[in-house]
Amino acid sequence: MQTTKTMKQTCSILLAASSLLWSAMAVAAARPRYGGTLRLAVKETPATFDPATLATAGPAGLSRLVFETLTTLDERGRPQPGLAVSWQVEPGNQRWRVLLRNGVSFHDGAILDANAVGASLRASNPNWKIVASADTVIIETDTAEPGLPAELALDRNSIFRRAGGKIGGTGPFSIAQWDSGKRLTLKANDQYWAGRPFLDSIEIDFGKDYREQATLLDLGKADVIEIAPENIHRAQAEGRTVINSEPSKLMALAFAGGPKSEDEAHARAALTMSIDTTAINNVVLQGGGVPAGALLPNWETGYAFTFPVGGSTEIAHQERAQSRRLTSWTLGYDASDSISRVIAERILLNARDAGITLQLASSGATDLRLLRISLPSAEPHVALTELSKALQLPGPKFSSSSVAALYSAEASLLQTHRIIPLVHVRSAVALRANVHDWITFPNGEWRIENVWLAPEKP
Repeated sequence: MQTTKTMKQTCSILLAASSLLWSAMAVAAARPRYGGTLRLAVKETPATFDPATLATAGPAGLSRLVFETLTTLDERGRPQPGLAVSWQVEPGNQRWRVLLRNGVSFHDGAILDANAVGASLRASNPNWKIVASADTVIIETDTAEPGLPAELALDRNSIFRRAGGKIGGTGPFSIAQWDSGKRLTLKANDQYWAGRPFLDSIEIDFGKDYREQATLLDLGKADVIEIAPENIHRAQAEGRTVINSEPSKLMALAFAGGPKSEDEAHARAALTMSIDTTAINNVVLQGGGVPAGALLPNWETGYAFTFPVGGSTEIAHQERAQSRRLTSWTLGYDASDSISRVIAERILLNARDAGITLQLASSGATDLRLLRISLPSAEPHVALTELSKALQLPGPKFSSSSVAALYSAEASLLQTHRIIPLVHVRSAVALRANVHDWITFPNGEWRIENVWLAPEKP
């Protein structure tokens, strides 16, 4: 009996030791490690990586690896400290005092100060009056700007420095090599104020279509690739590790100007209701989005579902009956995007059923264009303002910072009959198994400064 008891105790000790060993091995496998190069392949071909330009520098969040902003937004669109540690506003929401973070330096070693911050902000906001004083920047605006902290998080408000013909930021990575529109190599910033990143470097290959990207991933020549919205479900079925956003890119039809008569306004309303956006999403995009009747997605505002979506032949005919003139428009689309052409052809057929003639054009001036625009911000007031600029719509008027005021402003923009929302589509990436801590925010923004690579299995 004593022997049996001793054997049981020994087995218990061995089991406990074995459990501790396996636990330690599991923790070690999950522990972030330094080193390695993350290889990305993306579709866009940016001609510049200069934050002073309004042109995009690749997918959302990519430029933030190099150029930081005074504030950042969390996944719910709330402003958080970035290069600024705090901010205060005076009554009237027109004068803001922003306190800068200490101990931050640019990639060339120069210390971040109020003068450098002021110079960057003036370049992107010529209408702002900016006063630099020690570790504080004072921003004065012509009108009340209660959402200024969220606006400061936009990419165009990145803080940068030019010296010796080079441009640098304060981010976790610096530019090692830039081949315009083709390739970007970033190296880790050892002196980064928030701590050195885990990766040694990041290599981004631009201008790769989705098929090329998939091939690079399968051959082990890329660690992260983009997935087209219409291929998200297929990629998941194939066993790929896929991370996707909420519906965050707006596909819409944009007219070159407002309607010239009430007849034309009714014709545009007829076109809006004639388009079967549900079929576009389910058939063409394979469920990669959500049919849209609003500019902003429902997850961001909570009210987008209240706007009617297209696909009502009856209402389309009612609107068309109130337009006494025959209607014919030219519809432009991106010839390099095969999905855009398919969607444009479907819109043409839907419009014909409503008595509206559309002619497709892949180049030249057109009456309206099929566009795909990324959500500019996770904060809805800022997002609506920036979308309006991109779509050349009148600036939205907010009576307050409430949801009701946001709804009223968006409804007013839609009532101009200059924009027809179609679908909010998701963005997605596929990762190799050794890529850890990749974060995609609901608005499609990549947060990859803390990504690390595990050892490849033999």
